[in-house]
Amino acid sequence: MMSSSIKSAKRIFEVLEYFEEVKRPISLKEVATKCDYPTSSAAALLKSMAMLGYLFYDSYNRTYMPTMRIAQMGRWLDTGLFGDSAILALVDFVHGKLDELVSISTQSDLHAQYIHALQTSKRLRFEVKSGDVRPLAISGIGRTLLSGHTDVEIERLLRRINAVCPREEHVELNALMKIVNGIRRDGYMFSKHVIVQDAGVIAVLLPKRDFGRDLVLGVGGPVSRLEERQDEILACIREGIARFLS
Repeated sequence: MMSSSIKSAKRIFEVLEYFEEVKRPISLKEVATKCDYPTSSAAALLKSMAMLGYLFYDSYNRTYMPTMRIAQMGRWLDTGLFGDSAILALVDFVHGKLDELVSISTQSDLHAQYIHALQTSKRLRFEVKSGDVRPLAISGIGRTLLSGHTDVEIERLLRRINAVCPREEHVELNALMKIVNGIRRDGYMFSKHVIVQDAGVIAVLLPKRDFGRDLVLGVGGPVSRLEERQDEILACIREGIARFLS
């Protein structure tokens, strides 16, 4: 059973994430309906967030809106997550050139996690959003992250993965090391049909920044489209790295 404190915290973030989704003021009724809260609970939550200075209540329209306090709290994240704004500039550059799904991922314990993504405007696409996770030893972005570890570290991580993760995420060490060494040799990973059928990603481990966190840039989309544009995609990524991270 979820404790009351965890449940309350979860609801706060659900409200904030809903604001991020709709990008407009929202009403008490809308929050209660969208998040499936009792109206009394939703009212108490929104009132508390307003009293603490995180939401503004418009009594005329009876709607709530985040205050600048929320925006100010997140301003450090560009550098806190990415080390500096050059990573975001790189993503914007690659996305602008290719109009494909471009993402930044990092390791989160035994998973790879998307922390930033820009979607393509093309009709045929696959949805990825910040916060989504992928198996570290199976996914293209995960294996690319592993390529930045030492062999000893990879073996240690794989033992943990095989001990606690679902059987479908288990991998044999020699098979994994063959893939990882290929990424180290080629400088990229082209993963096809692994997590979603017909979807793929071309992933590159970015040079370490002063912040020291391993980051992977991925260009994702339908496998057929990535195969047709593989050379163009890799050339664009390398141009962007040279321009923004050298």
